[in-house]
Amino acid sequence: SEHYQLYVPESAQVGSAVGKIKANDADTGSNADMTYSIINGDGVGIFSISTDKETREGILSLKKPLNYEKKKSYTLNIEGANTHLDFRFSHLGPFKDATMLKIIVGDVDEPPLFSMPSYVMEVYENAKIGTVVGTVLAQDPDSANSLVRYFIDYNPEDDRFFNIDANTGTIKTTKVLDREETPWYNITVAASENDNPSLLSHVTVGIRVLDVNDNPPELAREYDIVVCENSKPGQ
Repeated sequence: SEHYQLYVPESAQVGSAVGKIKANDADTGSNADMTYSIINGDGVGIFSISTDKETREGILSLKKPLNYEKKKSYTLNIEGANTHLDFRFSHLGPFKDATMLKIIVGDVDEPPLFSMPSYVMEVYENAKIGTVVGTVLAQDPDSANSLVRYFIDYNPEDDRFFNIDANTGTIKTTKVLDREETPWYNITVAASENDNPSLLSHVTVGIRVLDVNDNPPELAREYDIVVCENSKPGQ
C-alpha cells in the first residue's frame, strides 16, 4: 500500500473539503467506479471521506476543529474499492486498494484568548482617581506564547473614565464617578500580541458603580408641625 501526506491548516473550517485522494485502477468505464472509506487510524472521528462519482476521487472533509497546540498530526487508513464487481472475477473477492494517509496539522497564528467571554467589575462612586476596578487576562493560544498588550477601544467622542495598564490588564479610574449620573459603564478592551499587533481580540467589560450614601434624604416641602395644646405626650 502507498503512503500519502496531506497538509491541513488548523484554521480549516468544519465541513470543508481539505484534500483528495485517488486509487489506482487500470479499469475504465463503470468497472473503474470507486467508493472510498476510512478503515481506521487516530483521525477517524476528525475526518470523513466521500466519493466524487465524476472524478472517482475520495474527498476528505473535516468533521471536528483542528488544534495544532493539542495534536500536530493524524493517520488515516483509507480504502478504495471497486463498486462494480464482475461476476467472472468474483472468486478473487472485491478489488481494493488501501493507502495510509498522514495528515500534518499546520500552525496558524491566532489572536489572544481572554480568560472569560465578558467581565463584570464593581467600583464605588466617589472613589479616588487611580482606584483599581479589576483586571482582564488574555493569553496567546499558540505555542509561541507571545506577550499580550491591552488597550481600551474608545470612540473618539467617548468620555474616558477608565484606563488600562498595557502590560498587566489592570483597569483603573481616571475620573471620580457619580452613580446618580451613570450607574453602569460598558467598555471594550482589546488585546494584541507583541509579535503580531494586527491580530486583535475584543471583550466587553461592564463596570457597575456602587452607591455611597452621599445624598441625604430631603423632605419634599416644609411641613408645619402642629401641636395640639391638650394632646398627651406621644400622641
